[in-house]
Amino acid sequence: MSEVRTGLGWDVHRLAAGRPLVLGGVTVPFELGLEGHSDSDVLAHAITDAILGAAALGDIGVHFPDSDPQWQGCDSLVFLRRARDLAEEQGYRIVNVDSTVVLERPKLNDFRDAIRERLAETLRLEKDRISVKFKTAEKMGPVGEGRSAEAQAVVSLQKLGSGPWHNAPGQGV
Repeated sequence: MSEVRTGLGWDVHRLAAGRPLVLGGVTVPFELGLEGHSDSDVLAHAITDAILGAAALGDIGVHFPDSDPQWQGCDSLVFLRRARDLAEEQGYRIVNVDSTVVLERPKLNDFRDAIRERLAETLRLEKDRISVKFKTAEKMGPVGEGRSAEAQAVVSLQKLGSGPWHNAPGQGV
């Protein structure tokens, strides 16, 4: 019997002038960016939390507190790589990622492939194991009013050495 775990991640940040809009490690041209301590990549944060949650390792704030100056302006893919490494240290591999970015504008469809490629590279997964969807909030609430962006992610982990993937070539172990 293969051990599989599932984790759920969610993040939200305000939009602000003078900040880059970074999603999944890709900078999207836009007049507003995400406000926060790091680069505030809501997608990377949600996936990081999902990995940590699936491995029962706490959340992003436990590992990368915004009270720690070393994370000021940090590339959120650093958090994502560390979450991946922590899960692997516990004997897990990431099977797949399913995620959704909720943002009224800009439209993000043209960035989907670049985001998936960047996440796949960071997580050492094949691109077909990364799903990134884009939604609006239909002009409701802070996201719909263009004041914030949020992301949700679900990640599946599998215990290394179990199930059909055991010693499978090209699986990023």
